[in-house]
Amino acid sequence: MPLPKIVHLTSAHPPFDVRIFHRQCISLAQEGYPVALIAPHAQDEVRQGVKVRAVKKTKGRLGRMLGTVWAVYKQALAERGDIYHFHDPELIPIGLLLRLQGKKVIYDVHEDVPTDILNKNWIPRPLRGPLAGAMRLLEGLAGHLLSGVVAVTKPIAARFPAHKTILLQNFPHPQEIAALGRPPYPARPPRLLYAGSITAVRGLFEMLTAMQLLQDHRVRLTLIGAFAPPGLQAEVERHPGFRYVDFLGYKNRPETLELLADSRIGLAVLHPIPSFLVSQPTKLYEYMMAGIPFVASDFPLWRDSIGDAECGIFVNPKDPEAIAGAIRWLLEHPAEAEAMGQRGRRLVLERLNWGVEFTKLTALYGRLCPLEV
Repeated sequence: MPLPKIVHLTSAHPPFDVRIFHRQCISLAQEGYPVALIAPHAQDEVRQGVKVRAVKKTKGRLGRMLGTVWAVYKQALAERGDIYHFHDPELIPIGLLLRLQGKKVIYDVHEDVPTDILNKNWIPRPLRGPLAGAMRLLEGLAGHLLSGVVAVTKPIAARFPAHKTILLQNFPHPQEIAALGRPPYPARPPRLLYAGSITAVRGLFEMLTAMQLLQDHRVRLTLIGAFAPPGLQAEVERHPGFRYVDFLGYKNRPETLELLADSRIGLAVLHPIPSFLVSQPTKLYEYMMAGIPFVASDFPLWRDSIGDAECGIFVNPKDPEAIAGAIRWLLEHPAEAEAMGQRGRRLVLERLNWGVEFTKLTALYGRLCPLEV
């Protein structure tokens, strides 16, 4: 009996998102699964064995939540999948519609959505509580009616029925680990790297102030990603610490991996807001994959995932002096910093990698669509 056809759905993520496309879809295609990805994109195409089915991009959140979501639903029906796996909370209604038609449907929960709503600046403050409560009820309904739930962290998984929920963490892919070039650590420039969405709550101004405190033009902070909101960039460029920054904008996956392999330290000093306290940033594990020590927020969940490996320095993310002190220590102790990076890399190779996680996903698909012997 052939493997089931898997159709991944997103209305809010880019088509070549790391978790959705590079980890899940490509891995499934490599295992022989027929895979389609429905996403906002310019055109239909087949990439690395994944059939990408484009839906029209619409402007604004309201346009996306109405027009794009409906377009995703219509394309989903046309694909005639055996299992539908969606990645955005705004797709819960069409997930339920598909389920009512007898389809196998999985909700992939990337974040603690109700908690995240409480911190959305674009939502009027009086509406945040009621909207968060409504989303909690909607996710609860989805958890009971849909075929399965995939959660990115343990606290998120705990909110859904245990018998149909799996934990699927954003750990690096073994193929990327194997392909990653590794210049000798002492030969790398004194580059600090931050990769991801560039926002105030992700520690942007604390990183800039830490660079200002270091006052060393040889040490550069490289920022990869996009400012959010876009107007933030003008404010950042006026900050005294920006003179020590190289802003590179968006980089594709190979370019990002190259920069990872040629940096000394990775930064992940996200603020202790509720949604970040229950998240695990991909960047933290990618720094470890690249064999570089990190300076990261001292959050219990992050410490717990790494255990006693001592592959970086945890700090108070709201304290630029602590961030600067950790960076200075790692730069002044290159042998110890290199050993931290090596311990992190071993941990990723042995346990915190996508190969381990991926078996959970295929096992879930196998339970939903058992193969006949």
